[in-house]
Amino acid sequence: AAGVIGVSNIMLIIVRERTNEIGIRRALGATPLSVIVQIVLEAIVLTAVAGCVGLMAGAWLMEGINFGIVQSGAQPGMFANPGINLTVSLQALAILIASGVLAGLMPAQRAVRINPVAALRSE
Repeated sequence: AAGVIGVSNIMLIIVRERTNEIGIRRALGATPLSVIVQIVLEAIVLTAVAGCVGLMAGAWLMEGINFGIVQSGAQPGMFANPGINLTVSLQALAILIASGVLAGLMPAQRAVRINPVAALRSE
């Protein structure tokens, strides 16, 4: 939930910074759907990249822990051979991408409500 709020805030800032660009696109005939798709796709890319980086960092950390346990010669007990389940990690990534869609919808709606004439005047 915190990540969705963070991505949504980032997307709101992006919409605010790109007010002029969105106004130009709308004035040239861009449909509201195309503006929504642009903003939502950016949110999806942002969450997918962050999710992949987090997944790789988690896998790297698990391998590091496993390597440390093996090298120390300690009795690992229940920590023997830690690993990541591929199915669970792909499901988590899918949830992250769906969260990216939700995080991008509110900023996209705000971008659609931008008046093209007012957006061209702002700077």
